[in-house]
Amino acid sequence: MKINTSKFTTAVAVSAAIMLATFGASAAGNHGHGHGANIGKAGEAKDVTRTINVTMYDNYYEPENVTIKEGETVRFVVKNAGQLVHEFNIATAAMHKAHGPEMMMMVEHGVLEADRINWDAAKKMQESMGHGMHDEPNSLLLEPGKSGEVIWTFPDHADLEFACNIPGHYDAGMMGEIKLTH
Repeated sequence: MKINTSKFTTAVAVSAAIMLATFGASAAGNHGHGHGANIGKAGEAKDVTRTINVTMYDNYYEPENVTIKEGETVRFVVKNAGQLVHEFNIATAAMHKAHGPEMMMMVEHGVLEADRINWDAAKKMQESMGHGMHDEPNSLLLEPGKSGEVIWTFPDHADLEFACNIPGHYDAGMMGEIKLTH
């Protein structure tokens, strides 16, 4: 895939603006990690049928989309090859939107910086608000150069996508479709 430099520039500019700006009161919201929709469940390594390698760049994923069988358990090995912190999150489009306020609060509380995660701030946020550690089984939050994995068992009949919900990244096009087949 060729890098769309205007999207890249937009993603970097939006991320930088958000990271540097001073924010007002935090918005309360749904965490967006599986509440209210059947997106599947955390899988077990013994049930994995295949591994999909995903690389996160600063405005897109490679591969851009994936096809998975309904009920299949997949291991995603995810690497952040970008210069910014990125998220790999499996959910519906509505859930990604609902997750936005939590991610914004993580920026406001100093957890998310442009190129690093402040884990001390995350622990403080977790203690005071009940979230901030970003340790849901359908999601990874990775600093540049870091890797991780998600093992996920997919449901039947769901409209899913993987996306980065760091403020500005989804809007800059950092998302991909998960097509479920029989």
